[in-house]
Amino acid sequence: MCKSGCIILRQLKQFLISEDGPTAVEYAVMLALILVACITIITSLGTQISGTFSTVGGALGS
Repeated sequence: MCKSGCIILRQLKQFLISEDGPTAVEYAVMLALILVACITIITSLGTQISGTFSTVGGALGS
């Protein structure tokens, strides 16, 4: 039992020491921030474009 448990602990220790774990977390945080910014911009532009189309549609309908 200790053999498999020791292997898991050894791999966990190696993962925490290596640079791969923190780097992956940093990339995930950057990706999340970029996605939030894109969603916010697209939502804002969608609202503005909808208002513009409504104004143009109203002017053409008259």
